[in-house]
Amino acid sequence: MDISTATIVAAFAQMSGWEIAATLLGIAYVVLAAKESQWAWPFAFFSTLIYTVIFWDGALVASSLLNFYYMVMAVYGFMLWKKDEHGETLPISRWSLKHHLIFIIAGIIGTLLLGYLTSTYAGAKFAYHDAFVMVFSGIATWMMAKKVLENWLYWMVVDSTAAVLYYKSGYLATIVLFVLYVILAFYGYASWKKAYGEQNRI
Repeated sequence: MDISTATIVAAFAQMSGWEIAATLLGIAYVVLAAKESQWAWPFAFFSTLIYTVIFWDGALVASSLLNFYYMVMAVYGFMLWKKDEHGETLPISRWSLKHHLIFIIAGIIGTLLLGYLTSTYAGAKFAYHDAFVMVFSGIATWMMAKKVLENWLYWMVVDSTAAVLYYKSGYLATIVLFVLYVILAFYGYASWKKAYGEQNRI
């Protein structure tokens, strides 16, 4: 597939108004999440609502289901990040290596199972690749809602993998979005790591 600058510009020109809206909302979500703003989650909800429909139409079944899950998690995250009666918010935490290994192994098993099911019964394109993005995005989203610092490291891997998937699927404009997500994940990790250090010095 040609991935020249001209092709990418043409892909952006062909984007629907809905896809442009989903892209802008998605960027706002990540930026606000990096700042630990509760208002990141409404942006996430509406962005993923649009992407749920877009990916379903494009036969990326796992990605469509993933975005539906994001919608549910957006509501959960919004409630979890609310300030309590003392004006305090959910603190940033870290996971042990053992905790990470358990989730990674579970994620790999989930990827293989979901990839098999969607390829066999739903006719999904790039089923295992799509399933990997879905399963580990689900894990990373849950980690973000819980304010686990390492969620940003997961997003670096997931968003890089997703960019390759959307390249293979022809969503060239979306590739640019996910490359931006990777960059924002580095920003988010640095921001949360600094905040984590400050909260533990108090």
